[in-house]
Amino acid sequence: MIEQAENQDEEQAFCRLGPEQILDAVEAVGYPCDGRMLALNSYENRVYQLGIEGGEPVVVKFYRPGRWSDAAILEEHGFACELAEGEIPVIAPLADAEGITLHHQGLHRFAVFPRRGGRPPELDNREHLEQLGRFMARIHLVGEIRPFQARPTLGIQEFGLDSYQFLLEKGFIPQGLEQSYRTLAEDLIERIRDAYRRAGSPGYLRLHGDAHCGNILWTGAGPHFVDLDDARMGPAIQDLWMFLSGERVERTIALCDLLEGYTQFRDFDSRELHLIEALRTLRMMHYAAWLGRRWTDPAFPLAFPWFNEPRYWDEHILTLREQAAILDEPALDWD
Repeated sequence: MIEQAENQDEEQAFCRLGPEQILDAVEAVGYPCDGRMLALNSYENRVYQLGIEGGEPVVVKFYRPGRWSDAAILEEHGFACELAEGEIPVIAPLADAEGITLHHQGLHRFAVFPRRGGRPPELDNREHLEQLGRFMARIHLVGEIRPFQARPTLGIQEFGLDSYQFLLEKGFIPQGLEQSYRTLAEDLIERIRDAYRRAGSPGYLRLHGDAHCGNILWTGAGPHFVDLDDARMGPAIQDLWMFLSGERVERTIALCDLLEGYTQFRDFDSRELHLIEALRTLRMMHYAAWLGRRWTDPAFPLAFPWFNEPRYWDEHILTLREQAAILDEPALDWD
């Protein structure tokens, strides 16, 4: 009961996080703020750009309570620093004079990062895709040196089974759709398991975990990778498939460009191509459950007003049915 009350206190403090608390926390670790503050596009955590007196702005991330342990956050920081030390353009947290990157202020945990600008990569640009492939291979070369100890492995249980069962148990699925959703979800899990069987036993390594265009900032010097908050163990293809979209021929061309760059630095096991649509489906299921798990956070109904309405679930089920058909298709070709 005491632990539950503490968690509720932390969650309430997180939801009430305001400008004065943010500035006080950042100044307490040595960054004199000039009062300029810009909320950045993040819902899982609270992320702000802050102006610094006499210096470059910084980005501060306040971590959502209950999601990661301190040990897991420090593994994220350590991985980012390890990549940056290898001259891979990953934005790593700033350390204080004692080498500390994870700070505590009252009930809050936060980290400070250098600000880096940029634009999303152009996924129809062959040069961009090849460069992304090269950098992802370099990230994976570091990622396979050792495993995470405190962070999870991307898998069917957490992203698939736990997700659809949570939505059913908590009553998010409209009553008239419950049976069709349950049947569809169970069928998808079996198809995903079959995809994993066809992939054999892919090697698992430390991943960026959430490598989509929003987490890549492109400049004249190339890409910068940001936000390793979803870093976990998993197959290499997890950090590649989100760059593939459109019709099958478009996805095939993009895949070949990515792997053209990737294989200049690291071998790629083509059996992992069987996992692309399985991982895409798991992400869809997990995303819906993520919205449900965060629905008590006041920021979520404001940002996602369409969630928890019958139309959303009609469209979600339709999309999952389309994925079921795609899961029956052969894996993308790569030669």
